[in-house]
Order: sequence, then structure tokens, then C-alpha cells
Amino acid sequence: MKVFLNGKPVEINRAISLKDFLNKYFSDFDNVILNTVLRPDFSTILKEGDRISVFKKGEIPPDISLKDLMFARQPDNYTERLQQSVVGIAGLGGLGSVIGENLVRAGVGKLVVADFDIVEPPNLNRQRYFVHQIGELKVKAFKENMDKISGFTKVEGHILKITRDNVEVFKDCHIVAECFDNPEAKAELVSGIREKFPEKVIVAASGVAGFDSEKTISVKKISDKIYIVGDGVSEVRDGLGLVATRVGVAASIQSHLIVRILLGLEK
Repeated sequence: MKVFLNGKPVEINRAISLKDFLNKYFSDFDNVILNTVLRPDFSTILKEGDRISVFKKGEIPPDISLKDLMFARQPDNYTERLQQSVVGIAGLGGLGSVIGENLVRAGVGKLVVADFDIVEPPNLNRQRYFVHQIGELKVKAFKENMDKISGFTKVEGHILKITRDNVEVFKDCHIVAECFDNPEAKAELVSGIREKFPEKVIVAASGVAGFDSEKTISVKKISDKIYIVGDGVSEVRDGLGLVATRVGVAASIQSHLIVRILLGLEK
């Protein structure tokens, strides 16, 4: 019978308890995860394909164990599928930078990101950048930050303003996240993708400004290939503005929707 310990296969001759297995193969640990469950019942009898992850608090494991441990709270088959996926992100502001981080943490194998702007002080209230990155190109700063989170997602960056004529940068993506705050830019991206890559799914956003309830943010499926997240009406105007808590809700809904589509869970 084969089980997996920190990502490595281990053959055992008979069914044994988790406690007996760990006593034999890995007794020096502080925490254990069994099939996504932290601190499981140690009397559990192991079965074929079980995934056991163990670690000591405060220690950085070697890369092969780190990868297994980083995604130990996710079903293995989901992680494998996400690692084979490519997602495009058009715009790295309050939506795009958050979506990108969420997808890196979920284990998406590759991100193709595009933005032409730099990090500025007013961005910091809702975008995933740091004070020391003010003045840096967002593409460069984003990649720098994602590499610090995980070495298991490749980030391909494009420093350019997306138009319908250059959407080819997303040609290898399974899904494209539209993360612009400009209506004309949104239209350029969507029309370009629909014209050149009609098979691609677009997860867009509309109406994420202000301080209204998070309950007003919803998902609308307007075609088989286009989803829109937001309330559809709120936009930046005098006295309304943008805040991390509301923009972040929309970004998290977008990123979770992307994950569900990639996993074949969204009908």
C-alpha cells in the first residue's frame, strides 16, 4: 500500500494507524496534516493514497517538502489541476494585484500579467504593494512580491497598455481576469479577446467603489464565456472613492470564481 509523506511515496505492508506510521517514519514533528485536515485523529487507519504532511514550527523545509506543505490544506487532485493552469491578469491595481496573490497562494502554475503603470502612494490603501516600491513598475513589483510568497508559480510580465490589438499576450491563458478601472480599457480587452480568442473565459469586474455592503457584490454570467463581478453600478465619484475592504471582496470573488472554473466546478 502506498501513502505519501511530505510529497514522497512510502510503501507500507499493512494498514496501520497514523500514530504508528509517524512513530516509524517521522517522529520529530510539531504538527501533522492528513488529507487537508490539521491535527487529525492519530488513531485513524491509513488507506491507499493518503497524504500525510508533517512539519516543525518555525522551520523552513526543503523545496520538495515546502511545496507539499504549502498546499497540504487543499485536495491533491485540485492542486495538480491548478498547477497545470495559466491565468491572465489585465491590470495590476486593487483587483489584479489581489487576484494574482490569491491565485499564487492557490497554486496556479503560471500567471501572465500586463500593466503599464507604476506604484504610487494612493495605490497603497488597496493594492498589494509596499512603501519601498513606490515608483517601481507594477509588473516588476508584483513579480517581486509573488516570488517571495511562492516559487511554484511562474509570473510572465508585460509592461504595456492592453488594447484589442495586443491581447495576444494572453494567447496561452485558460482564463483572463479583467481588472481595469477604465470603461474604455475594459471594452478594448473584452472585444479583443472575444474577436481573437472566442474560446477563452473572461472574468471581469464592474461596480466595486464605495462603502456599500459586501452583499451588493454578486456574480453575473452574461454568456458562456463572460462573468462580471460587482454591483454593476457603483463607480468612483466625489466622496465615494475606493477602499481595500470592498475592492478586496470583489477581487476575492473573482479569484475564487477563476479557481472554480479551472477545476470544472462552475456550471
